[in-house]
Amino acid sequence: MKKLLIICIFFSGIAAHAQTPEDALRTAWFTQNGTARNMAVGGTMGSLGGDITANHVNPAGLGFYKTNELVLSPGFLFNNNKFNFRGTDSTGKKSAFGYGTSGIILAGNKRRKSTWISSAFAISVNQLANYNNRVQYTGFNNYSSFTEKYLEELTRDRADTNAALSNYIFGSSLAFRTFLVDTISGPGGTVAGYQSLVPISQGVKQLYDAQSSGGYNEIAIGTAGNIGDQLYLGISFTIPIIKYTRNLFYSEKDPTADGTNSFSFFEYRETYSSSGAGIGAKLGMIYKPQESLRLGFAFHTPQLIGFTDNIRSSMVANTETYAGLRSESSDALNNGRAGVAKYNMTTPWRMIGSVSYVLREVNDVRMQKGFISADIEYVHYKGARFNATSGDAGDIGLSNYYSMLNETIKDTYRGNVNIRLGGELKFNTIMVRLGTAYYGSPYKDQVLKASRFIGSGGLGYRNKGMFIDLTYSHILNKDVQFPYLLNDKANTFAVQKGSRGSLMLTLGFKI
Repeated sequence: MKKLLIICIFFSGIAAHAQTPEDALRTAWFTQNGTARNMAVGGTMGSLGGDITANHVNPAGLGFYKTNELVLSPGFLFNNNKFNFRGTDSTGKKSAFGYGTSGIILAGNKRRKSTWISSAFAISVNQLANYNNRVQYTGFNNYSSFTEKYLEELTRDRADTNAALSNYIFGSSLAFRTFLVDTISGPGGTVAGYQSLVPISQGVKQLYDAQSSGGYNEIAIGTAGNIGDQLYLGISFTIPIIKYTRNLFYSEKDPTADGTNSFSFFEYRETYSSSGAGIGAKLGMIYKPQESLRLGFAFHTPQLIGFTDNIRSSMVANTETYAGLRSESSDALNNGRAGVAKYNMTTPWRMIGSVSYVLREVNDVRMQKGFISADIEYVHYKGARFNATSGDAGDIGLSNYYSMLNETIKDTYRGNVNIRLGGELKFNTIMVRLGTAYYGSPYKDQVLKASRFIGSGGLGYRNKGMFIDLTYSHILNKDVQFPYLLNDKANTFAVQKGSRGSLMLTLGFKI
């Protein structure tokens, strides 16, 4: 994790906010979302078809449509996070509205005397990831401090007092101006280095509280064809639209009543937002070697997304008799403006292989008795890349920074496999569905334990050109959260365990 920190601090003198590998993971490591039917069967949609979610997974599945359809999928999310930070347990809860795949499918008529039996066109929107969450943990730490990253930054740059005052207005300059970090005097009044006023060896109580909102939304425009009711080919062009906002509060406090150690507390606040839009594509095919068996394959190209980030930060510190209570903000040092950074990102590619077995496969889908389906998905997490915008293409500093960042992504993450399994039984107009899924860790370091396990179930009703589906899925999360990253010692982190519940309702109409 040391190399990750070097990236984080290297860029601080060039732009308002440095991108990190974590930003790339936010657009890559997420569980399958879709209609209530799709979520009930664990997110399996690689070879099933006949569901609008196929437009975002394997567009060849649109080729099963013979009639027009309108679909709406509102949902609700329940977050229940549990953290352990240096032996102290904490929780963080946040619920929010969300949505699954919604849109319209227009199916073409059969063509006489042609193997190209039918075709379909769809335009839909899906929320691939919901960012509404709260990460909150606290604990006692006598090993390291948030302020040490400022010491590393100032020492690395050999910053003089003028640089410390003005060159790091979203971080080190705030700490320096509040005397949380101060100079060490050398011979003749020179600056021999910098020191933190936080009594690390004595220990402090640390609190990290970040509330985030927004989502990774995707518009898909797809088309597919049915060749002989045996081969289905499809393609969809995607438009990712991302909005992410995080309000961070971080503090360190002296747990003792010692009024002579020149430290009582400090609090750091940060408001960060990132918005982006881009383009990508998804290609797929489904083949039926025999009536009841379906084999599917899909490939998702990397999405090219242009981002604009904004950041504001502030700090309050009380160093008691040393300098008293002081405060400073980036707004005061930046004429009231937020820091802005613009850049491009390419998301990792992914591919999906799938197999489905349909019980009593007949052309009249109303007569089918159910199915069982499985997907295996590979995501190339380490393939995410950051690049400068065209306006900054000639900036050597930016070019070097993004090269280092991309190398760090390759060293931090790895490609991994996700597995999904689900099935459905039909009882005339009523359907019962169950599913499960497992998402492997994207981290290369085996010390960082992460996974997501899903169990889901739902009911469906279909009759007279109308259908309604209701699903609940329960996601067990395992991850790690770093309050800060240091380069000169091992980094401490919180172990995250907990769950996310998702309730999804889908209404559909044949039109």
